Amino acid sequence: MSTLTERAAAAAGRSDTPATAVEPNAAYTLAPLADPGIPEPGPDGPEQVPVHVAWSRVMGTVRGVSKGGWYGKPGERGSYQFRGVDAALNAFGPACRLHGVLVLPIQTEAAYRDVKTSTGKNSRECTVTVTYRIIGPAGDFIEVQSVGESMDSADKGTAKALSTSLRSLLFLGGLVPTGDPEPDAVNVERGEAPVRPAVQYLDEITHPQTSAGRLRQIHYELKQTGQLGALLTNEVGDEERAGDMVVRIGKERAAGGAA
Repeated sequence: MSTLTERAAAAAGRSDTPATAVEPNAAYTLAPLADPGIPEPGPDGPEQVPVHVAWSRVMGTVRGVSKGGWYGKPGERGSYQFRGVDAALNAFGPACRLHGVLVLPIQTEAAYRDVKTSTGKNSRECTVTVTYRIIGPAGDFIEVQSVGESMDSADKGTAKALSTSLRSLLFLGGLVPTGDPEPDAVNVERGEAPVRPAVQYLDEITHPQTSAGRLRQIHYELKQTGQLGALLTNEVGDEERAGDMVVRIGKERAAGGAA
């Protein structure tokens, strides 16, 4: 069975997972991207219509995207098909150009945590929430959000999560059918996740690059696990409750009082 790292890489449409993380005889196979047959806009450019009309025309142009990628060999146990971000861009890129639509990320919030794969290998989980602006040919726009998640043992976790977020936006916002089984057809019982000790949050709490969004998430996680009162050694060597430290540092950064 594939690991979460491998499935995250497949979801992002990438095949550069480190070899040590891939099972023997398992490999990604990406089908060549075919020309979707969407024409370029004429010399007068796209029709100047409102953004919601232009996006609906994009949706009408992209009626489906096939799953051209395989993890493993077709027919083997544990193999599956996927549609990567390249397949999404190959379809939506020409359609957006035809109808004069731009899709631009304007804000990203990222959260990270250390995790282990099923084989015990250290890895890093990245979750991003991206706000996209869809701009129509007349300059008006709508804004939407999309979330992406990945695991990676090197330095590609953020890029994979961003790719997954963009792919989800295009497929869900474009109402492209997945061809997957209905979610209600499968019942999965969730197991108990190990509790992350409060002390393991310390470096992330005090790191100057930790975003306000991540600090709020840390406070929520500590509250859910009953660790807001756990004593930690703060940046000046004093003991401080974990919840109080998160709130204090968040306020200091908001006020510009932290380096």
